[in-house]
Amino acid sequence: MGISTLPSRKAGGGLAAALLVSVLALSLAPRALAHPVPFSYLDVRIDSGAIELTLVAHMYDVAHELGLDPNQVLDPSVLIPQSDVVLKLLRTRLQIAVGGRELTEAGWSTGEALTDRQSIRWHARYTTSANPGSVTVTAALFPYDPAHQTFLNFYEGGTLASQAILDRSHPTLEYFVGDRQGVLAVIRKFVPAGIHHILIGPDHLAFLVGLLLLGGSIRRLLLVVSAFTVAHSITLSLAALNVITPPARLIEPAIALSIVCVGVDNLMVGRGRDVRAWIAFAFGFIHGFGFANVLREMNLPSRALGWSLFSFNVGVEIGQLLVVILVASALLALRSRNEAAGRRLAFAGSLAVILVGAFWFVQRVFFPGGIA
Repeated sequence: MGISTLPSRKAGGGLAAALLVSVLALSLAPRALAHPVPFSYLDVRIDSGAIELTLVAHMYDVAHELGLDPNQVLDPSVLIPQSDVVLKLLRTRLQIAVGGRELTEAGWSTGEALTDRQSIRWHARYTTSANPGSVTVTAALFPYDPAHQTFLNFYEGGTLASQAILDRSHPTLEYFVGDRQGVLAVIRKFVPAGIHHILIGPDHLAFLVGLLLLGGSIRRLLLVVSAFTVAHSITLSLAALNVITPPARLIEPAIALSIVCVGVDNLMVGRGRDVRAWIAFAFGFIHGFGFANVLREMNLPSRALGWSLFSFNVGVEIGQLLVVILVASALLALRSRNEAAGRRLAFAGSLAVILVGAFWFVQRVFFPGGIA
């Protein structure tokens, strides 16, 4: 079975309903429609060493591009001379990439009129490597119509493996082939994405740095980081699988508040035990929801949820480990040379963490659109 980036459950039901509507509309439509259904169809058949395409476009869309009456388009005496003109245009609006590399050489057929479907059909064949890993399709076939959609079907070994819909707001989809190369492609995409997210996420970094400011033994730091990892891994998985999906308007302020709390705890640590591990664990659940919001925007491959979640989480942990090693090493080096300077830095750093977290909290609660 193949792996696609089509969202798992909700999208599946919406896709089935949309396909049913389109089939009924096409079957019941008269030969001349004032406003035809704005659909095209693209079949992608993945074989060893080749990718075959079948593109079907409605006669009204083709007629618009040629400036002709729609019924003329189905006339072979008109279609055959004009087929290459339309095909050349459509090829500039359709890109196929394998493993991130765009394919450019393909043999395309002459347009074929499908009278019963009021459509034109083309075939193409691309030569690829034996194991493509992933196939990315970008289609904006008829941009004059903002409602136009392209129904996308992926086949492996002659079997329909996945379906998706491309439109103006979502013109690109990456499909992961259902073999070892496909799994490797998922890992190659989501591990770097996890690393990138933790390294460019200032709120997550501020929380981590706040946990590390007081230093401590390697065992203590490992306990703190492990507690954070376990907690955010749980909620990341639950949210990415749509089991629990709290809104971002609640999660983002809560993340900011967690940063304030860790700073305040640093300033009060002299009055009691070191509870950073518990703080990391408690607020790790909140940060996991934040990670999931980013992950969902990447269009999780529905048939590789396990691998994509695992890979993204591994990436987050790698990025997190880099931060921990750099910050903890720098703080340890400072304290080994000047203990008093280390304490002053921890105090100043905790105040900075509190101020930054408080600013983000106010901004996200009262100015969620940003401060002008």
